[in-house]
Amino acid sequence: MGRKTNQAKTRPDREAPRQRGASPVLGQRELAVDSAASLPSVTVRTATFHPLLYRKRIDRCDAARPGDLVSVYGPGDALLGYGLYNPRSEMAVRLLFPGGDLPGEAQWRQKLSAAVSLRRDLLNLDETTDACRLVHAEADGLSGLVVDRYGDVLSAEAFSLGMYQRADAILAQLASLCGTRHTAVRTSPQFLSQEGYDPPPLASPELPEQVTIHEYGTRFRVRFAGGHKTGFFCDQRENRRRLADFCAGRSVLDLCCYTGGFAVQAKRLGKAAEVTGVDLDDEPLRLARENANLNQVRVRFVQSDVFLYMREMLQLGRHYDVVVLDPPKLVRNRVELEEGTRKHFDLNRLAMRLVRPGGLLLSCCCSGLLQEADFVRLLCSASYQAGPVTEEATAERSARHASRPMQILARTGAAADHPVAAGVPESEYLKAVWMRLG
Repeated sequence: MGRKTNQAKTRPDREAPRQRGASPVLGQRELAVDSAASLPSVTVRTATFHPLLYRKRIDRCDAARPGDLVSVYGPGDALLGYGLYNPRSEMAVRLLFPGGDLPGEAQWRQKLSAAVSLRRDLLNLDETTDACRLVHAEADGLSGLVVDRYGDVLSAEAFSLGMYQRADAILAQLASLCGTRHTAVRTSPQFLSQEGYDPPPLASPELPEQVTIHEYGTRFRVRFAGGHKTGFFCDQRENRRRLADFCAGRSVLDLCCYTGGFAVQAKRLGKAAEVTGVDLDDEPLRLARENANLNQVRVRFVQSDVFLYMREMLQLGRHYDVVVLDPPKLVRNRVELEEGTRKHFDLNRLAMRLVRPGGLLLSCCCSGLLQEADFVRLLCSASYQAGPVTEEATAERSARHASRPMQILARTGAAADHPVAAGVPESEYLKAVWMRLG
């Protein structure tokens, strides 16, 4: 397959200004490709098949525009494959189709069909839920895009400009495979700083404001205006189900409860004696209360900073049989790693002191930059400073350096519809550690 040689060689644009709002570059594109000769090309200094090609690795670029599908060449003009290009991003090329076959609409559909088949045919998720992750970025060979299904709605989050430009076409293909009717597209919170553009959200004409989905027979409402990510955290589905096995007749505290996933399942599936959910944000708590009412279960939801709430409970001498700590992402980049790690430590040290002797703590971390081994070490260190649960050790100032016996029962992660690409181990993000505290 010949490569283009008649274009001027240019360096990737390092200083282009960031753009907000409407722009011709933010229009939607088709998936079809006319011919290999019509594609611009990018040459990298060393051969690789990792999907993320950083800007510093690019040697030259032939007339590629932001979002273009490009041919990717290595040393000696060896064709490595095809990817989406954005000169304003540090991840300048996302390699989607390794090898020499030109990717047209059929190749995109093949990737999407394989993603749907994994969830439907191998995992049999239709038997337990109508909400799942259908496309999980690099793990499904589609770097820069995640798509969740919520009943009749496909909700997508784009992390790359090229994927945003093709979101309508991709979701149309997915809808024909899944039989869904509505679509919603938003960009990641860091899209402007990372991709250099600020695209508007997209929605199909009759997108409902909310839908009701089911998970192991429990119903949850998902709203598409506001909220985090695509609307609901499907990655914790199996952990919510597993937690229910520990809850019968027990008291449960769900910290950073968001819309009440763990709390509602602990009560409905787990038959907990009492459940309290705590979150700082008012809007998710309103939806959490609706979810409890929808399932006719009684859960107490409290709007509070979890640090303040835990300290207040300690001062009151309050303890729980089961505590869930599932904070939002505290480490978004390497600059935040030290501070985010310290926040995880402080949160867990306090949470451990709220667990009744012999009780369970489920501690979660969704920050991919905080490795699992480091997170486990953090938890062990926190147990050394958690202090014993006694009447004399309920105040914050007490037992600051006393050890709390801890047994790690299990370590789990995201549900199987959030697979990890074998060639991209750094894409494994969610860590869930199950601990019994003495």
